[in-house]
Amino acid sequence: MATVELRFSAQPEHVRTARLVAAAVARRAGVDEAVLDEVRLAVGEACSRAVGLHRSHGITAPVSVVLTEEEKSFSIEVGDEVPGPGAEPAPATRGATPGVGLDGPDSEADADGEDEMGLAVISGLVDDVEVRSGANGGVIRMSWPKTSVTVLP
Repeated sequence: MATVELRFSAQPEHVRTARLVAAAVARRAGVDEAVLDEVRLAVGEACSRAVGLHRSHGITAPVSVVLTEEEKSFSIEVGDEVPGPGAEPAPATRGATPGVGLDGPDSEADADGEDEMGLAVISGLVDDVEVRSGANGGVIRMSWPKTSVTVLP
């Protein structure tokens, strides 16, 4: 099982790099060429969501992306460090003003709407998607089947 890990600061300009890396690793892992655009778009949405969550909650920790090639599938996990609902905030976010991130005051309703829209887009692009959230943050796990390589005589 081959794994590539990528961590980047929560800046929108780094999302494009994550998309390019994901597509390159997916191609090398054997994901069908016809699906690579879906991989790029889904990773872009997941990373944009994580960046937005970090920025709106004032979290300076990096966003993480783990790309894993398994025997029959290729998976990508995009993680954020925003505690889930009802969880105790992480030490780095204690004392921060709720709703005020690096970009200034945000409307919580707008943030929730964008979050739901991003998850809907990801669900439309990826057949196998799982969203988890806990005290240490959230993870979106997406996976795609690898194409079987036929060896001709």
